[in-house]
Amino acid sequence: MLRLRIQEMDCPTEEALLRKALADQPGVMALDFNLMDRVLTIHHHDAAPDALQASVRSLGMTPVTIEDGDSASSRDEAIPTKRERWWPVVLAALIALGAEASHWFAMGTPWAPPLLALTAIAMVGLPTWRKGMVALRHRTLNINALMSVAVTGALLIGQWAEAAMVLVLFTLAERLEARSLERARHAIRDLLALAPQQARVQQACGDWHEVPADQVTIGSLVRVRPGERVALDGEIVRGNPVLDESPITGESLPRDKTMGDTVFAGTINRDGEFDYRSTRVANDTTLARIIHAVEQAQASRAPTQRLVDRFATVYTPAVFGLAIATALLWPLLFAGAWLDGIYRALVLLVIACPCALVISTPVTIVSGLSAAARSGILIKGGSFLELGHRLAWVALDKTGTLTRGQPRQRHWQPLSPDADAAERRRLQQLATSLSGRSNHPVSRAVHDAAKADDIVASEVDSFTEHPGRGVQGVIDGQTVWLGNHRMVEELGLCSPDLEAQLNTWERQGHSVVVLGDTQRALALFAVADPLKATSREAIDDLHQLGVKTLMLSGDNAASVSAIAREAGIDEAQGQLLPEDKLTAIEEHARHGVVGMVGDGINDAPALARADIGFAMGAAGSDAAIETADVALMDDDLRKLPTFVRLSRATRSVLVQNIAFAIGIKLVFLVLAFSGHATLWMAVFADMGASLLVVANGMRLLRAMPSRHPQQTSPSAAVASAGS
Repeated sequence: MLRLRIQEMDCPTEEALLRKALADQPGVMALDFNLMDRVLTIHHHDAAPDALQASVRSLGMTPVTIEDGDSASSRDEAIPTKRERWWPVVLAALIALGAEASHWFAMGTPWAPPLLALTAIAMVGLPTWRKGMVALRHRTLNINALMSVAVTGALLIGQWAEAAMVLVLFTLAERLEARSLERARHAIRDLLALAPQQARVQQACGDWHEVPADQVTIGSLVRVRPGERVALDGEIVRGNPVLDESPITGESLPRDKTMGDTVFAGTINRDGEFDYRSTRVANDTTLARIIHAVEQAQASRAPTQRLVDRFATVYTPAVFGLAIATALLWPLLFAGAWLDGIYRALVLLVIACPCALVISTPVTIVSGLSAAARSGILIKGGSFLELGHRLAWVALDKTGTLTRGQPRQRHWQPLSPDADAAERRRLQQLATSLSGRSNHPVSRAVHDAAKADDIVASEVDSFTEHPGRGVQGVIDGQTVWLGNHRMVEELGLCSPDLEAQLNTWERQGHSVVVLGDTQRALALFAVADPLKATSREAIDDLHQLGVKTLMLSGDNAASVSAIAREAGIDEAQGQLLPEDKLTAIEEHARHGVVGMVGDGINDAPALARADIGFAMGAAGSDAAIETADVALMDDDLRKLPTFVRLSRATRSVLVQNIAFAIGIKLVFLVLAFSGHATLWMAVFADMGASLLVVANGMRLLRAMPSRHPQQTSPSAAVASAGS
């Protein structure tokens, strides 16, 4: 695989030209174009990289190799950009206006319009002409080829002033479009700039020195002063800082940190000096993985973009053919002059370029992805951003998603009324021994409660975990288990008295686990996990957007129903195994697009089957960032309605851009046939449309949740982009 950064490649025009030149090269298997980052990835087998780069240079472009591990954005910063001078364009425009004036008002000598026109063309038009000749040599009908043919034709039929004005307007519009696209590219570079390039690291002698962040190794001790940004991911070893984590999670409120807490690169130290030990190198931080994921998402083509690209491949040759037919048939069918037919054909050639249509989709998608990333929502591709506007159902796990994920043991009791203090301690010891081997939040609550009572766990042999049920093992030669209501029933040990006690606690919204051996149940433990303060608000917001909600949990049905009522959820299903959650997702998928919200690991089958999988609290989690379709970087469910609004705003802008780009083409096609469109008007319409769709797409960059209470609310910010 060969990755090339090509400064001149920022439009579908160059993509088509490169594809034509490279697709048939020996050993080339596939070409991936990322126009926003100007990166071409060539998938090849035993092809000569030097030969491939030589083919790129033959098109008048300069390829620069991107090494493995470099991000497109970071590499882009290292490549000097040629500064375009604006004064020649302004001077050429004045000269072209002079040519137009001398032509219309018969000012000066007869040779004044041709002389002025050729001067303006020589000042700014030769690069376009050269590009057009390269395109025609490779049999590619791009905008440069169309402009070259149109201007040459205008000169041949004596339209000197108009030919000059066409090239000047085209050059000016290209410069403005390039500047607009550069602003869109800066969206991802802004993320990259969040992490400082230097870190204050303790040396072997004990002194502190600033060193480049990319040279800091794992395990180094790094110091951060108030007001500075964190350079690397790590764990605090000294100090109690207040950190602004909004660049990573989108959370507007600063967070108090203490020893042992995790810190992320790019976050801001609002108060208190602290030291932390680095846990990741610079190119593997959470911020770096976010940037990499966004870059990959930008490089992929969304469904609308693929549809537009296919349309463009048919549209341009069709209009080109129509232009030739107009030039040949107009005098014959309408008894008009040959020069009139040729002129109308030249206008059609300028209109034929689909630049505005093709560039509208990637700019819009990239703006939406970047706005989401700034808001702490990591979307893994334009397809998911587009699909979000069709969400009909959102399924949510209970523990850690709707609830705090930090359940506490509220009550426990032996099931034998004769249990003395020694027996009670033995039962707690059995429970903590088993629960300590499980990562389930309910098990952790049982373990923590026993630990608080100074209960020491015993060794567990033959430990077995039964997903969705509980755990089992051998302690001191005795087989014991710790499981939920389902496991008790499957073991056939659920007596009427135990059933009554379980129902009592479950109706109160508690999760109940039972300790038992092979013959009977020994004790029950009631655990409660309170609803997050933001869950009800998020569910209400989804309902206002017309999205229905569904809770899927392995917890008992009564507890699930209690939490569902408190949160305002439409449907709730409890006592589900992972395969049961998958079945529920498949059932609801028959009635519309379904999203699944979970931790990305325990709910893997359901997350994989859902049309959009959302991972909660993905900051610092490799698995969540890598596997989820959408990663919510903190545990705030309110980002779900923000995602839906952003998706709908993106869809709205896409439809606006496509309708405008096609509409302006149709209007000028009619004007060209009726004889009311001139060459320079066609250029203005084509490039003006490109500028407008780029500007419209970039409005999504403002669709970000407010980071300060006094600013615009998330709902208003996102809604404004879709209006």
